[in-house]
Amino acid sequence: MKHTEAYHTAVKVVQKLRDAGFQALWAGGCVRDLLLKKEPQDYDVATNALPDQVRDLFGKRQTLAVGASFGVIIVRGTQPDCDVEVATFRTEGPYLDGRRPENVTFTTAEEDAHRRDFTINGMFYDPVTESISDFVNGQSDLRQQIIRAIGNPLKRMQEDKLRLLRAIRFASTLRFRLDEVTFEAIQTMACEICVVSPERIADELRKMLIHPNRSHAIDLAQSAGLLNSIIPELAFLWEDPEQLPLWEFTLLRLERLSTNNFETAFATLLLDLPAKNPADQLDKIHQICKRLRFSNHELDLIYWLVQHRESLTTASALKLSQLKRLLSHKNCPLLFDLIQADLISQQRPLDELEFSRQYRDHTPTEILNPAPLITGNDLIDYGINSGPEFKKLLTQIRDAQLEGLINTREEGLTLLASLHQK
Repeated sequence: MKHTEAYHTAVKVVQKLRDAGFQALWAGGCVRDLLLKKEPQDYDVATNALPDQVRDLFGKRQTLAVGASFGVIIVRGTQPDCDVEVATFRTEGPYLDGRRPENVTFTTAEEDAHRRDFTINGMFYDPVTESISDFVNGQSDLRQQIIRAIGNPLKRMQEDKLRLLRAIRFASTLRFRLDEVTFEAIQTMACEICVVSPERIADELRKMLIHPNRSHAIDLAQSAGLLNSIIPELAFLWEDPEQLPLWEFTLLRLERLSTNNFETAFATLLLDLPAKNPADQLDKIHQICKRLRFSNHELDLIYWLVQHRESLTTASALKLSQLKRLLSHKNCPLLFDLIQADLISQQRPLDELEFSRQYRDHTPTEILNPAPLITGNDLIDYGINSGPEFKKLLTQIRDAQLEGLINTREEGLTLLASLHQK
């Protein structure tokens, strides 16, 4: 395997710690990924060097004390994606808030392994001797493709409630089986996921939904009881027997979705959100996105995709102005992905969607989305003040241009005069 710059940086960090007389090993997810023959996205080093010793060794300029009180120092690489997290072997005090320990005690590699979350994430690797240190039977579970909490599952989940979701994510993205006792612990504690910050929950959802196994992740989260707490607005779909087919369609849509775009996947999840009417549904979607602290960009895109879910299913019957506005929208390719997954899951024909694609692909930009003939400045020069009429006039003139009814600026000004008189 050809290794990245991050790999070589992480080897150098271990070697430098070793040369200074410290124990140093790779730890956690990077070890798991290497054993799965995957290139890790980042590397973590565990050591018996104390945080101040790590900073003294690598220098203050090359290190960041982002979590020194918990034994964590960032050693900066030559570029941002090469930074290495160096953590002192530790055991952790009680997690009174279900999110972080009250204190830590620096200790040995074996004790450090037993405070980690899952066995497949509890192994250490020595990149110098290429040997594994496994105190939690992680290699066995990796071979058997099992996600198992280290030690007592309930205790592990109580320490950090986000582990409830992380277990689901690992099981789905790796396509591993959840250990029965671990899964029972998740079900027992599912409602406690609410103590985790919305931002951390949203981050886990993003990682699940951008992965091709997103449908499996959501299905697991629902069967574990986690989705009831995270998006209770959807619960009606699986709690009411008459609505179960809609939930099955939702899972099938997620499975058929071909993009790795998070907003498209989240919109797909919410397409059948129970509501009195479309406006009520969009209002609920807005509330869900705000509750999960999504960015304004994410919220706007999810909202737009759900709002236009049926817009291209009758594309050939749309007015040219409507069709061109949709097809020239910057997020149109994502809308294609969502509509295609929706149609396939319902076994509906793709003819209208294919018509839209062909029209978009074979229509020159100057026809699909020409530069406006008339702008707001023209209306101001004409003596029209901003207000409802202002926007309405611009829209009417733009529609006429997209329909091919006017083609020059002079024709646009003539239409403006005519519309304003009316």
